[in-house]
Amino acid sequence: MDTANFFENISTSFVITSIIDVLIVWYVFYLILTVIKGTKAVQLIKGIFFIIIGRAISNFFDLTTTTQLFDMVLQWGFLAVIVIFQPELRRALEQLGRGSLFRSNGQNEAAVKERLVQDMLTAVRYMAKRRIGALIVMEKETGLKDYIETGVPLNSEISSQLLINIFIPNTPLHDGAMIIQGDKIATAGSYLPLSESNKIAKDLGTRHRAAVGISEVTDAFTIIVSEETGNVSVTYDSKMTKELDMDTLEKLLHEQWLVAASSKEGGGIFARK
Repeated sequence: MDTANFFENISTSFVITSIIDVLIVWYVFYLILTVIKGTKAVQLIKGIFFIIIGRAISNFFDLTTTTQLFDMVLQWGFLAVIVIFQPELRRALEQLGRGSLFRSNGQNEAAVKERLVQDMLTAVRYMAKRRIGALIVMEKETGLKDYIETGVPLNSEISSQLLINIFIPNTPLHDGAMIIQGDKIATAGSYLPLSESNKIAKDLGTRHRAAVGISEVTDAFTIIVSEETGNVSVTYDSKMTKELDMDTLEKLLHEQWLVAASSKEGGGIFARK
């Protein structure tokens, strides 16, 4: 059969069915990887992958005994996988029953953002009540790499406990700015440019001047907690808003915090240069 006749015999329904078949298999593998991501199962799958490669190589070089050994490992490996992956399989079935495997990424991102916002509010409320000074910068579209390099790299998950602990007075990282990229704490103890604006009140300290300074050269959103008064202020678009209540801060966090930003350009679920 020549090439022309081959393509003539391929029906539209066959092409559509094949595409759907491939998409289903791809999605199943995607769900499996989603379930085992971050678990010990990832390392075990790597081991299975190397066994398959070893079997192919031994078969290519006609190593009979080695090939039989690999075949026996693969034959019994199915039962071993069920036993070893039992927690992951149970978790996958539970998620399937709840339908959580098929929830959209948008819903997941919204849930993650809400948790992060609440952690930030908890930390700011705690520090404001106890007059613990803090300077937290959230990267948006303009990269903050130059300022990140001046601090101590963390690349840590965000939690209210960690946020508070970093700014506890007389600890190594309390002085300077914390910079957040998306859903990660990129660095702490970073240095920011100080604003030279004459509009900044004389009673405001270095933290506030640094917060205004970073807002003048980038689009970052910055939270400041005053250690003198406990008041909470924010800066963005070269402007400072002082003495915010928690409801207003929560609204601004939802508007200004680009939680998914760390996923861009190969950074942290995703860093920009």
